[in-house]
Parts: sequence; structure tokens; C-alpha cells
Amino acid sequence: MRIRRFTTLDELAPYADDWDRLAAGVPFCGSTWLWHWWRHYGPQHDADRSRTCLAVLGVFNDADVLMGVAPWYVDYSVVHGRVLRSLGSGEVCSDYLSVLCHPARKDAVVDALAEYLVRSALDDAPGALRWDLLELDGVGAEDRVMTDLLGNLGLLGCTLDRRPGLSCWRLELPTEWDCYVASLAKRQRRTVRHLEKKLIHTGRVVLHTAVRLDELPQAMDILVDLHQQRRQMLGERGCFASPPFLGFYRDVVPELLRRGQVQLYWLDLDGKPAAAEYHLLGDGVLYVYQAGVNPDLLEHQPGNVINLMILRQAIERGVRAYDFLRGDEGYKARFGAHPRPTFGWQAVPPRAAAQVRHNLWLAGRNVKQWLKKRVRSGRPAAKEVIK
Repeated sequence: MRIRRFTTLDELAPYADDWDRLAAGVPFCGSTWLWHWWRHYGPQHDADRSRTCLAVLGVFNDADVLMGVAPWYVDYSVVHGRVLRSLGSGEVCSDYLSVLCHPARKDAVVDALAEYLVRSALDDAPGALRWDLLELDGVGAEDRVMTDLLGNLGLLGCTLDRRPGLSCWRLELPTEWDCYVASLAKRQRRTVRHLEKKLIHTGRVVLHTAVRLDELPQAMDILVDLHQQRRQMLGERGCFASPPFLGFYRDVVPELLRRGQVQLYWLDLDGKPAAAEYHLLGDGVLYVYQAGVNPDLLEHQPGNVINLMILRQAIERGVRAYDFLRGDEGYKARFGAHPRPTFGWQAVPPRAAAQVRHNLWLAGRNVKQWLKKRVRSGRPAAKEVIK
């Protein structure tokens, strides 16, 4: 196996189709999602390029065929030094990010990447990928590629730190709507029947789906408006108040629609927009990514209604799973979804300076956690330490 480091999207362009085959239908891992993310969250000015740069690692076999991709970038931190992170991380909250690889060559890809990473971290030569910390969030407990890669790094002398993260929640769909409803808890079944009788079967609500490019602007604007209204009602800023997030959304959704990887819905109640949802689609799974509801219509449970209508439509279309993604909100279990644990990982290379940086950071984190526990327990912290 041979490793090639890519530092520009132009270099990666010839490998877009191979990249997408390795992504295996997970839209968050595809070239469309991650490359658009880099265009909006990567360096925007020359000054930014001194601290942030693309560092995608491609793994090639002897025939020069792409067998694996580590979709990463380097971000400089005063505390941690040069940090390797996943494309798509941060406020966009991409889930199921991983190292992509051909299933039959997993072990070879993982071995090659681990050896390359450790060798690069210790290399003082100009142009080497010298890193101080590999930081990965939301790694699935069932992700064998990432688990094996991190295990190999540990065997090669890296220090590993793992912490539990928020679960992703997935609902495996039956083939019939009545079977799904019957699987719900009694209280949720009553809610479903009530909403069907009061709103869904009366024609008061209409579910719209944007299926053409000329339908997207209206659907996208409705989602932004309802999401921002609801978050601001709760005293929050809302995702779309972030210029990079809004720009990413405006650019990536049309491209995903062309590829059949996005669904935008909005729900009218008595002729007024009541809720909107933005889902990604891949390999028979519908991923519930972004939502908004009209705060003036909360008494009608528009969030529940739109999810029920989309779920029924998905079952009728033969979608195999409905994924609510990360976050342990209670409504996900009520819809019948089950948790899929994730972890945040940190790997520190076997280099003295990187180890010292990390140990100092760990010491500071432990002190903060201890102080928080003392405050929660109602006992003074600083004064008792001094005494």
C-alpha cells in the first residue's frame, strides 16, 4: 500500500467517483458533502492557510487504485499544536464520519495508515505531516475501521484517550405502516391515532416534497425561517445565523438533490407552513438532519405530524431505516428508535513535545472537572484547597 497526501481539492477531483464508492452510500462521508464543507469551513483568506490546511490521506494499491481515504485536515491550536481532525466536523455535526476503505482491504489500509501517521509525526523533514494530536468525535462503537486504526496507533506507541459521546438513534423500518404503529408504546400509539384522526386524515395538513431544482428555493427558505423562529423563541441563535453554515447549506443541497441524496419537506397546516425537515438519503437509510417548526402552531404538534407523515411515506417507498442521528432527545425513543453509542477519541504520537502538551491539557481538564463536582456538591472548592 502507498499513501499519498492531498492538500487541495483540485488534486482530489479525479478521484471523486472512487471516493464515493468507498463512502458506501453514507452521504456525510461522500465527496459532495465533505468537499463543500471544506470550501466553507476551510481557510477563507491567505492568513488562515498558515494554521489550517487540507490533509486527506489516500491509500493506493500496487495498481494505483484508491483503496482507502482518511478525510482529514490539520488545524493549529495554541494548546494542542497541529491537530488532525475530520472534514465535516464542528458545527455542521456530520455523523458516521470514518476512514473509508474497500471492505476486502480493511486490514491493509488500517496498517498502512497507522504506520504512516506515526512515521510522519516523528519526521522533521520539510513537508512531512507532523502532527501533535488526532482528534475524532462521534466515532461509532460499531465502526471497526476506526477502532482498529486507533488500536494500531496504540500498539505503535501513541497515547489514546476515549470518552463517551452522544448516541445516534436509528429506527429499523418494517414493511407496513400498521406494523410500525403496533410496535410503539401504548401512549405513543394513542398520540399517532389522535394526530391521524384530528389532522392527517382530515386534509388540514399537506406534506410537500421538493423533488426538482426549481422547487428547492421555496423549501429551503421555509426551513431556514421556521428553524430560526423556533430557536430564537428558545433564546438560541439558530444554526443558520452562522454565515459558513448558511453558505454550506445553500451550496450543498442542490448538489445532493442532483445525486438523489437529499429530501426537503415542508408541512402546511390550514395553508400555513407549520414544519420543515431536511433529510439525507443513502443506501436505503433516511437521515433526519435538520428541522424547523412554527412556534405559533406548537399546540398542533407539527414536529410529530411531519415525522409521522414522512415515516409512512418512507415505509411505503421501501426505505429500510430512519436515522435521527446524534443527540439523546427523548422523542427519538418514543418514535421507536434505538441508541447507537459513539465515542470521542484522541491519539497523541510518541513524541515528547506532543506528550507534554497533552498531559498539561489533561491536568487542566481534570482540575476543571474536580472544581465542577465540588460546586455541584454545594461545598466550597478554592478555599478548602488553600486551607
